Amino acid sequence: MGTRIHFYHNTPDRLALVGELVGRALERGRKAAVRFPDGTMLKRFDQLLWTREPQSFTPHVAVDSPLAGETPIVLAEAGTATPWPHTDMLLNLADDIPPGFEHFRLLIEIVGQTEADKAPARARWGHYRQRGLELKAFDSVMRAPL
Repeated sequence: MGTRIHFYHNTPDRLALVGELVGRALERGRKAAVRFPDGTMLKRFDQLLWTREPQSFTPHVAVDSPLAGETPIVLAEAGTATPWPHTDMLLNLADDIPPGFEHFRLLIEIVGQTEADKAPARARWGHYRQRGLELKAFDSVMRAPL
C-alpha cells in the first residue's frame, strides 16, 4: 500500500494547524517531519512550538541535528538534502512535491486560503492522483471531509 495523502484546504493559519497536528501526533506516540518553504517560516514555527502552551514541551530539532533520529518532531526547509530520520508522517508547507514522500506512511499537505497557495496545491493533487495514491481532502476551518 502506498503513501496515504491528506490535504487540509482553506487553512487560515497554516503554522497553527501544523502545531496542532504535530501535538496530536506526539500525544499518540507518532513521529512527524515538517517541511517548510523557507528558513523564515521554519524559524516562526520553531518559536511557536516554544511558546504555544506554557506547561507543555514539543520536542523538535532540525533535520541535520545529531539528535534528529531520537526526536519525534523534525523540521527542515525545502531544498535540504539531509534525509529524514523517520518515515511515519510528513507535513508539507512548501509548494513543490516533497522528494522521497513515497517513503512516508502519511503525507499531509497544508493549503492556505490564497490563490498563491491553492494553485501549487492543485498541481500536487494532480501529481499524486496520477500516481494512483489514496487522497483525502478536508476543510480545515469546518473540520470536515470535502
